Amino acid sequence: MRFTLSSSALSSRLSVLSRVINSKNSLPILDCFLFEVYNQTLTITASDSENVMRTTIVLDDQDGEGRFAVKNSTILDAVKELPEQPLTIDMDTNTLTIKVIYQNGIYNFTAQDANEYPTLQGMPEGVTVLTLPSAMLNDCINRSIFATATEELRPVMNGIYFDLTADALAIVASDGHKLVRNRIYSIKSETPSAFILPKKPATLLKNVLGKDESDVTVRFDERNAEIKFGDTLLLCRLIEGRYPNYNSVIPADNPNELTIDRKSLIGALRRVMPFASESSQLVRLHMETGRLVISSEDIDFSTSAKEEIACDYQGNTMNIGFKGPSLAEILNNLQGEEVTLMLADPSRPCLIVPNEQPEDQDILMLIMPMLLND
Repeated sequence: MRFTLSSSALSSRLSVLSRVINSKNSLPILDCFLFEVYNQTLTITASDSENVMRTTIVLDDQDGEGRFAVKNSTILDAVKELPEQPLTIDMDTNTLTIKVIYQNGIYNFTAQDANEYPTLQGMPEGVTVLTLPSAMLNDCINRSIFATATEELRPVMNGIYFDLTADALAIVASDGHKLVRNRIYSIKSETPSAFILPKKPATLLKNVLGKDESDVTVRFDERNAEIKFGDTLLLCRLIEGRYPNYNSVIPADNPNELTIDRKSLIGALRRVMPFASESSQLVRLHMETGRLVISSEDIDFSTSAKEEIACDYQGNTMNIGFKGPSLAEILNNLQGEEVTLMLADPSRPCLIVPNEQPEDQDILMLIMPMLLND
């Protein structure tokens, strides 16, 4: 079997697929990419047993067909340094030897038997189907993934929750201290359904989804999801369990509102945070009409910092504490020039929203306050 394709096309696809493969696998064959050559098309698959990613490349030339597996590091190292050029792969199916022929040289190495590679199980009929623009899904994952948890006690919190209702699609992430809720009003269903996407496939999608208006099709049931975009397919096992009622922790009545330049607030936090207590990382916000005072201190080392920023504040004079890095993370994952912080009182969650929302969307982030010892 012999086939020819673009070296840069192969290298870029392998680079994406390699992110699926674990450094240590339960099955040695999962250290490999699966190559399948049929009908002028090369299909490459990578798997870690829970996540499977598959992509296709149209071949320039093909003589014969078949399947073989190649160790991921071997083929990646072989092609990543090559400049763009036609690449011919000559595979002897009897001896499982491979020749990779390029402009000024040749690589020789051994393949593995493709029959050892686990069979990809497709989705059954009758599953829920969700279609949304690639750029929109990319933005929502980028905006949410930082808020997922990393604990073993509540595994449902370790992923991104997709909640499809009659009103909207909500994409939610929370670790119990901070929460992100993206609502997309243009996507809804009279039949409610939901799934929890684990962090690894979410990270894979974040890195490979295009920021364009091409569609991403998600098909899912209680256990698995199949996500198709362009010529790539990602099949992943979902997190099973019941996601907490995220709407119940979002306070409805927040009469105190502070509107401020987002980058100015981020800059002030960065300057003040190094002087906070290393154990608590507490940053104090004092809010009053026309100004916000951000301060921190570490009594053990006699250090402190304070900075004042002009703002638009409507409400009662208030002191509230937050974990500085968490507040900075939320602000860094929002877009737009200005944000509004909405509060009820210093003991209840603070809502942070961008002043300009994307069309047909509603983005909300929440952070729990820390106790102040006044």
